[in-house]
Amino acid sequence: WDWRAAANSSGGLVYFTSVSRCKAAGAAPGSSSGKTPYQRCSSQDSLDEQAMVDYFKEVEIIQRSGDAETQEEVQLKVADEGEQEEAWLMEAGLATLFDESASDGEDSIALLSTLTRTQAAAVERRVETLKQTLRKRNKPYSVPDVREIFKPASQSKVRAHIRPRIRGGADAETDINLEVSFSEQALTYKEGLKVTQPQNEADDRLPDFRVSQDKTGQTRVGDLSAEDMKKVRRLVLIEMSALFDTCGIEVKAHKALKVRVRESGLFGVSLSTLLEQDQRRIPGTKVPLILQHLMSHIEEQGLDTEGVLRIPGAATRVKAVCHELEHKFYEGVFPWQSLKQHDAASLLKLFIRELPYPLLTVEYFSAFTSVLKLPTKKQQLQALNLLVLLLPEPNRDTLKALLEFFQRVTDHKDRNKMTLNNVAVVMAPNIFMCKGFRSKISEQQEFAMATGTANIVRLLVRYQNLLWTIPKFVLNQVRKHNMENQRKMHRDRAVKKLLKKMAYDRERASDKQEKNTEAEGGFIRVQAPQFSKVSMAVQLTEDLKASDERCLDEETYITALLELNPSAEWVIKSVQH
Repeated sequence: WDWRAAANSSGGLVYFTSVSRCKAAGAAPGSSSGKTPYQRCSSQDSLDEQAMVDYFKEVEIIQRSGDAETQEEVQLKVADEGEQEEAWLMEAGLATLFDESASDGEDSIALLSTLTRTQAAAVERRVETLKQTLRKRNKPYSVPDVREIFKPASQSKVRAHIRPRIRGGADAETDINLEVSFSEQALTYKEGLKVTQPQNEADDRLPDFRVSQDKTGQTRVGDLSAEDMKKVRRLVLIEMSALFDTCGIEVKAHKALKVRVRESGLFGVSLSTLLEQDQRRIPGTKVPLILQHLMSHIEEQGLDTEGVLRIPGAATRVKAVCHELEHKFYEGVFPWQSLKQHDAASLLKLFIRELPYPLLTVEYFSAFTSVLKLPTKKQQLQALNLLVLLLPEPNRDTLKALLEFFQRVTDHKDRNKMTLNNVAVVMAPNIFMCKGFRSKISEQQEFAMATGTANIVRLLVRYQNLLWTIPKFVLNQVRKHNMENQRKMHRDRAVKKLLKKMAYDRERASDKQEKNTEAEGGFIRVQAPQFSKVSMAVQLTEDLKASDERCLDEETYITALLELNPSAEWVIKSVQH
């Protein structure tokens, strides 16, 4: 059987059911050769036989522990056609492409102006799908013709921009180019500049990918402001989708889960709730304190312990320690010195798989499992880079802490016998078998997913130093986006200044015209700074009196009359009156 075909048919997100019927040490049902299916797999991504034995042993340990058996089963559902595209456009900050009332109209225009050819194609594809879906539902829609938004760039110009940056030879296979869009690079490979990746399976034979040196250095997560990271995330979502689209891989996003979760405690609590609890005690905490303590305990005393992550602790003892931690951890009275290393490792794995929402998130779970469908190791690494940047901050920080811990474990492989492959196959089921979720799959799909998920963990650990780097082409797009916004602000200020000047000029012209009328018609201007209207034009007549509402006060009125005609008899009469 072909495990790649099985992986493709599995639909990405799979939660394993029972391995009692396909134990790693036995033959697959229906097999006449007596060999296990993974022995017949010759893919470049396959792991050795012992690694797969360890994998299914770990799955069996998880199921024997019973921590997931009592949980409510939740069926993961793929978003309906149109619903997925609508959610994607909203997440990408392009809601105005289907909803004119959205508040991010001007920002969307600035974002669209920064997109590459493949990124624009990804947006067009989803807008067109949404338009067709709304038409099928006979719903009114205002989705614009995206051809009016995007002006197609000359393909020759795009190729000329990309090709000189992609060098041939062995170096091109291991150089990570962060200056050119990953999806544009994938399109170039697809058009003829394909690079054949060597088939590397052992830990020490994985390609030594390196990032090309840049005078400005590398920008990593945490170096940018929250506002710029928001723009980065939108662009990365579009780029990730464009990369999969270019390679002809369809990724179906799952709907967000609605499950009942604990509101306090340590195990089975969401990352956001845990961090809220921890930050009340230690402000600025980014990784759950319980996870930090478990990793620190293993590092201090157990990195040289053989099979530290592979050999499980006693199930009853682990359960008792878990209960004790729930009551004593925050009180600071838990006896860490009595905690055995294998028990600590079992608790660490329990913490990961007991999370009510997957560490890699439901929304991007299928994208993670689809990474291995990309044709080259370099593209797989680029996709993982984008996916890590898409994770919510608590998930990303927790994943980073775990990967750094796994690396420190493998650094002691000569003593603890935990190679990169060993760590990957042991941790994969704990990361990808999530609490309370089930999906019935065939044995072939089960073995295929075992190989695939273990390889994904292996790539995450091996290349973690590259995964938290923000690609330079994304940074350039963010700068262009900010410049477009600044130009708009300058234009708005210029327009406001012009309107203000026009209003001032109109007012001056009106005042001048009024003064001319006063001079011609026998008016005088009376100043009265104590009133809201500090001056007004008054026409002098014999009927005008000092008590007239139009006059401001008697003294001002008399002064005005005498200025006009000091000898007038009616002035005296008015004063007497």
